[in-house]
Amino acid sequence: MGLISRAGVGKKIKDHTEEGKASIYQSVFTNSSKEMMCFPDFPYPDDYPNYMHHSKLQEYIKTFIQKKDLLRYIQFETLVSSIKKCTSFLVTGQWVVVTEKDGKQGKQESTIFDAVMICSGHHMYPNLPTDSFPGLDRFRGNYLHSWDYKNPEAFKGKRVLVIGLGNSGSDIAVELSCLATQVIISTRSGSWVMSRVWDDGYLWDMVYITRFASFLQNVLPSFVSDWLYVQKMNTWFKHENYGLMPLNGSLRKEPVFNDELPSRILCGLVSIKPSVKEFTETSAVFEDGTVFEAIDSVIFATGYDYSYPFLDETIIKSRNNEVTLFKGIFPPLMEKPTLAVIGLVQSLGAAIPTADLQARWAAKVFANSCTLPTMNEMMDDIDEKMGKKLKWFGQSQTLQTDYITYMDELGSFIGAKPNIPWLFLTDPRLALEVYFGPCSPYQFRLMGPGKWDGARNAILTQWNRTVKPTRTRVVSEAQRPHPFYNLLKMLSFPLLLLAATLTFY
Repeated sequence: MGLISRAGVGKKIKDHTEEGKASIYQSVFTNSSKEMMCFPDFPYPDDYPNYMHHSKLQEYIKTFIQKKDLLRYIQFETLVSSIKKCTSFLVTGQWVVVTEKDGKQGKQESTIFDAVMICSGHHMYPNLPTDSFPGLDRFRGNYLHSWDYKNPEAFKGKRVLVIGLGNSGSDIAVELSCLATQVIISTRSGSWVMSRVWDDGYLWDMVYITRFASFLQNVLPSFVSDWLYVQKMNTWFKHENYGLMPLNGSLRKEPVFNDELPSRILCGLVSIKPSVKEFTETSAVFEDGTVFEAIDSVIFATGYDYSYPFLDETIIKSRNNEVTLFKGIFPPLMEKPTLAVIGLVQSLGAAIPTADLQARWAAKVFANSCTLPTMNEMMDDIDEKMGKKLKWFGQSQTLQTDYITYMDELGSFIGAKPNIPWLFLTDPRLALEVYFGPCSPYQFRLMGPGKWDGARNAILTQWNRTVKPTRTRVVSEAQRPHPFYNLLKMLSFPLLLLAATLTFY
């Protein structure tokens, strides 16, 4: 079984887009830190920056491929035209995959595979909702999707409207504000904006994504959990004062990560407005009645559509045109479990360790060493997860989930979920770091299939690799978070609330 890719390893990001391929702008940096987004048996070098430019991430992936001797399994510059069940599928579960080399239209090749993993993600087919904006057809300026955006030079001295307050929309608006005359972001529902720099200057995900924090989120009463969440999100700045406050602030929708947006708003370089009601030939009229005049360009940062043009769509969207996948991976109505979708699920955690654990489980299922539940059980689980998703994240097309809960669930299927009580009995130092420290990918290589002997040391030294690239001027000993201090801070409000309640009664 090989890996088929339309991209190449080591190629520079192109200055133009190509249909059916993902596209990023030149200034993209990661929102997940290196310790939280590595392959779980392959830490980043300690001198790598904690948040990397995309070229640095590409360098890491190239090194990983070379160290693991994967190049011989990869077929580059190859388009998958179709994936269809073999005529003997009910017996063999095999697939016919038709491919063609880029630049050689019409020269196709068919290969039979025992199983298929679809790992194309969901950032290839831009959602450009032109029909949702009355008057856009008569707008004289130009408009494009963020998928087409590469750099800000073409917008120098222009008046630009960015529609959408996600990570891409915020990044682009901040970057444009250095050269454009005026930049406005239009947002339908607002968003929490987080900095990569978290409490006491530590990395947001290494402090925020912990097993203990996940435990509190799941056991505290919802009104306490929601209050804590809103208070935490407002610690950096009060979102209502910046026009960014989400309509439903307690929903755990993915926040925006942008270290500069609040300061650009303070300096008047970026303004926040509600939804666009309609366009005129030269302007945009917002829902609040205000108007942005003389617009030169509109950039739609409106996300992406799920699309698998090489596959019968009903396999993945098997009910009411919605994505129905068991654990976000397996189509539940398949006669044979030989197809898996990897990387479609979104959470606040990093994509690389999530996809790694998904692929490990899928490989076990393909090899018949793990068995999936019955079709009815899988559909029941999908319905249950849909309900939880609606409660926690609101109405959304994405398959959102809580990172640690999801990773533990996948890990339990293959025996890779850390046994916390056993760790406290046998290795208390490691147990404290696993439970109160960052839920880093190494935790899922401590035990079970794929166990990595270096996992324990990687966990105990993760803060050393974190501070190494920033301590370029050493003035004292390196400092690291204190879990119990953070525990007391997090519990202070529930304890005060309980005391007040007892006093009242």
